[in-house]
Amino acid sequence: MLAINHAQALPVNLQTGDVVFVRVRARPFREISIATESWTHHVGIVIGESDGETLIAESAFPLSRITTLRAFIARSEGGRVAVGRLRACLTDAQKERIAAAARRRIGIWYDTGFNMHSTRQFCSRFVHEVLRDATGVRVGEVETFAALLARQPGAALGFWRLWHFGRIPWRRETVTPASLLNSSELEVFFESGEDGVARPMIHAPHEAVQ
Repeated sequence: MLAINHAQALPVNLQTGDVVFVRVRARPFREISIATESWTHHVGIVIGESDGETLIAESAFPLSRITTLRAFIARSEGGRVAVGRLRACLTDAQKERIAAAARRRIGIWYDTGFNMHSTRQFCSRFVHEVLRDATGVRVGEVETFAALLARQPGAALGFWRLWHFGRIPWRRETVTPASLLNSSELEVFFESGEDGVARPMIHAPHEAVQ
C-alpha cells in the first residue's frame, strides 16, 4: 500500500478525460453521500496540464473553475480519492474536445438545486455533460429526486425539504457523483481509502498519456 503525497498528487499517470472523485466536508454534500450510499460527493475532470501540474475542471461554489489536481485532492476529507477512465480509448481529437467543452463551462454559477435543466451547473452534471458533448458517451444516470430518494430510506428528507425551501422537487432530474462512479462506461483504476492509503487496483484500461 502507498500513502498519497499531495505534493505529487497521485502515484498514477492521468490523462485528459479521466474523472476524479473526492469527498468534501460541507453538510449538503454529506447528505448527498447518504442519499446515494456512496463515500464520494464531488467530482472533476482532467483537462490537461500546465507547468507540470495536472489540471482539473470542476463545478464548485460559487463558480465553475480550473484548479490543479494537487489542490483538488487536498480538499478531500482524509485524502480519499478515486480515478476512473472511459473504457473506450480516446483519440487526440476527443481529448481536445473534452478540454474545450470543459473550458466553455468555466465561470458558471453553482446550482444548489442540483437541477439538470437549469442555467447553472453542479459537479456531476458538469462532468456528465462534458463527456457527453465531447465523446457521445453518457457517464452516470439522469434520474428524478423521487427515484433517487426512494432507494435510500435513511436519507434525511427533512434536510432536503429545508434545503429546497420547504418542498422537495420530486420530479426534478439530476445526476449524482455516485452514479458516475458506478457507471458501466467508466473503469476505476485507482482508489485510496479513508486513510489516504492507495489500495491495489486494476491496471488502467489503456495507456495513460497526458
